Amino acid sequence: MQITAANLTINVSDLEKSIIFYQSLGLKLEKRWGNHYAQLTAPGLVIGLHPTKAVNIKASAGNVSIGFISDDFETTKSELTALSIDISERKEEGGNFIHFNDPDGTALYFIQPKW
Repeated sequence: MQITAANLTINVSDLEKSIIFYQSLGLKLEKRWGNHYAQLTAPGLVIGLHPTKAVNIKASAGNVSIGFISDDFETTKSELTALSIDISERKEEGGNFIHFNDPDGTALYFIQPKW
C-alpha cells in the first residue's frame, strides 16, 4: 500500500463559518466543492471540512486536537484575542501552549516549543 497524500477531515455544522474561521488562523483555502467539502492548508497539514447534519456534533469533537507552531507567540495570542476567540494558556516542559476551539468545539492549539 502506498499513500500519496493525506488529510484530516473535520465534520462541521456550518461550512462557510468554519472556512472563515480557519482562514482567520492563517490557513489557505485550496479547493472547495460547493457546500459539500473544502480543503485548507497550512505548512505540512491539509484539513478537510465536511458539513454534517449530526444532532450533537460538539459532543463528538473531543477525539481530535490540531496543533500549529507559531514563530511569534505573543502576536499569535493577540490575534486570537482580537478575533474574539476564547483561549487558555498552559506552560509545561515541552513548551508554551495556547488552547482554543473551532466553532464546532474541535480542540486546537498553538505551541511555542522548547525544542
